[in-house]
Amino acid sequence: MSRAIEWILLGSASCLAIIVGVRWHRPSRVGPWLLLAGSVAAIAVGDVFYAIGAMPAAEACYLSMFVLVAGALIQFTRGGSLLVERARLIDLLAAACSTLLVVWVFMIGNKVLTGKISAADVIGDLLLIGVTGRLVLAAGRNVSSALLLAGSVGMLISDIVYPLAPGTVTEAGYLVLYVAWGLAALHPSMTRLTRPMPPRVTQWRGHWAALLGAAVATPPAVLLVEALHGEVHDGVVIAVVGALTLLLTITRLADSISQNSQAAARERALRTASGALVAAADRPAVEAAVHAAAEQLMPPSSLRSLVFAVDDDAVPAPPPEPSPRSWWSGDTTLVCPLRLEPLAVARPGGGALIVEAPREVLTVTRDALEVLAGQAALALDRISMVEAVGRRDSDQYLRTVIGNTAELMLVIDDDQRIRYASPAVHDLLGDDRVTPLSSLTDLVHPDDRGVVRRAFQSNGDGTMFCALRRSDESQILIEATYRDLREDRLVRGYVLTMRNVTDAHTRDERQPLRDHVDELPAWVNRRSAQHKFRY
Repeated sequence: MSRAIEWILLGSASCLAIIVGVRWHRPSRVGPWLLLAGSVAAIAVGDVFYAIGAMPAAEACYLSMFVLVAGALIQFTRGGSLLVERARLIDLLAAACSTLLVVWVFMIGNKVLTGKISAADVIGDLLLIGVTGRLVLAAGRNVSSALLLAGSVGMLISDIVYPLAPGTVTEAGYLVLYVAWGLAALHPSMTRLTRPMPPRVTQWRGHWAALLGAAVATPPAVLLVEALHGEVHDGVVIAVVGALTLLLTITRLADSISQNSQAAARERALRTASGALVAAADRPAVEAAVHAAAEQLMPPSSLRSLVFAVDDDAVPAPPPEPSPRSWWSGDTTLVCPLRLEPLAVARPGGGALIVEAPREVLTVTRDALEVLAGQAALALDRISMVEAVGRRDSDQYLRTVIGNTAELMLVIDDDQRIRYASPAVHDLLGDDRVTPLSSLTDLVHPDDRGVVRRAFQSNGDGTMFCALRRSDESQILIEATYRDLREDRLVRGYVLTMRNVTDAHTRDERQPLRDHVDELPAWVNRRSAQHKFRY
């Protein structure tokens, strides 16, 4: 009875350690660790039944332990460190199960020395070691995976040695199992075992399918051979191996179906987004198409937030060089820069697609989101080019229409750069005054530049009076009427129509309207005789 109490304490301590480790470190998925705690509890209960002599109950607990461990390892590999080679791993495990079954039944099972060893336990231990060993190789320097492997090796040693020489020393392997698996959950590296990794598409190979089919067909074939040669001696072993290979095969098929359906859904969403982005005529339409595509690429209610930032100020700083196509910003945020594909260069205007969602969802959809960001970048630059061509054609049309008129007209960008000046402006001021990089403030007298700045800082249309300087340093008083057409897709600036009032013939024409007294240039109220008679 004392041995039963010892196993109860060991199993309870190991289960408690796993639960505490999950609460402390909060891995991305707690399911695998809970299944592992359940398997530890099952083997502890089995040891208690074994200590009191209830062998059927103990065997049932041991078999349930293997089922729970298999479920935990499958959960570990689903989206975790083994995701990139999960298909090959399942094929190899199924083949290993069938091979071990054949070796045990026809080569080892009938020997007197090994007759006391449970074949099902040994096969399950070997498979467990294979999976945990591959987990160690895939996860790199990970203490938790190494502890899981150590516990599996300890259980295999005790399952082989203890039936041959029962004793306290040969039971040490089970003690190693309890301690190692409990410590694996307490170590901080346990979170890396469930951290998702980007999937890697593997091409279908016929020999892998043949290997999986042979593994599934082996247990029934072994059962048939034993039945034809007389009494079936290894029915339990055959049943366990058959269940394991069937579970692995179903998992393999489910993975293939899930990956194919997700790939088809992503392809359909990207195709729909491509059509919407091609038809988009402005930035709001591009942003709406990106939002709709992101909602289709991700499972329902998994998208926490999405920011379509075009300005550099709204984009987090990229990681050190070399800069990848996308990077993680925080635990659950993916930043995909707006890049021009296939040039793989950033847009001149910058920007990024910033998506916040569960990390496992972002890991699966990362490639699709990068493609979506590239398509959005192409759409934005196409719209910018169309608008630039439209403005060029509009300016060319304006030059053609008013090329022979005497109207003073300017088209000014938002930064007051002169984009177009009518020929009359060149004739009035001189060609050397209106250069491609000139701004309106370069032409205005210094005393009137404040009036000009205030006029363009306020939204809307209006009229102002200012003095322009000619190339011969003489000055011209003008009345300028400006229209705010920055929101117009083809203009994107201010249109100024100016009238020269310097040489007005009547006193009324020389004096501006009283409504515009606040807008008069500095020369009107200047008391200095020099400024009064500068015209």
